[in-house]
Amino acid sequence: MTSDQLCLIALGANLPLRDGDREGGPAATLDAAVKRLEIMAGTQAAVSAFYRTPAFPPGSGPDFVNAAAALRIAGTPEAVLAQLHAVEAEFGRDRAARWATRWGARTLDLDLLAIGARVLPDAGTHGRWRALGPLEAQGQAPDRLILPHPRMQERAFVLVPLADVAPDWRHPILGQTVREMLSALPEAARAEVVALPNRCL
Repeated sequence: MTSDQLCLIALGANLPLRDGDREGGPAATLDAAVKRLEIMAGTQAAVSAFYRTPAFPPGSGPDFVNAAAALRIAGTPEAVLAQLHAVEAEFGRDRAARWATRWGARTLDLDLLAIGARVLPDAGTHGRWRALGPLEAQGQAPDRLILPHPRMQERAFVLVPLADVAPDWRHPILGQTVREMLSALPEAARAEVVALPNRCL
């Protein structure tokens, strides 16, 4: 499918960005990344507040700044993901580097959470990835795009910002809205996601 479609994207960063053109902390990086996404898509994004969240897994690095965006991006799901990876690369992320660790510190992380109500590649594969425990998931990376993101329903740092921009989006497999998935998380997990009073650290 190549028509425009609503894409839900999680943004995160916990390393400062320094290059010849840009400098700043994680919040400044997210601001710049949103602008880049809007240029790429040719449309304005709905953007959440910015939130400070502890790195996951605990102790793995500095606190993150997280946000969520909803915007329409044309192209196949794989093409959309490739565009997000290209934006990450512009901001200094090297997914192929030997030192790059899954869930590690990074200058920019753009996760494609969902495209409308699509389920990719199929419900069975999605269920297998969704059933993995945290340690299993940390040690494995899928070889294809899985939508919706198989762990989004577990993560307050994803759902709190996402509730700002798409509270009524309904998970096509779980049948719950973002608001309902967020309410199902422990209060302690939700409390760790703290809104920034402004967009800078």
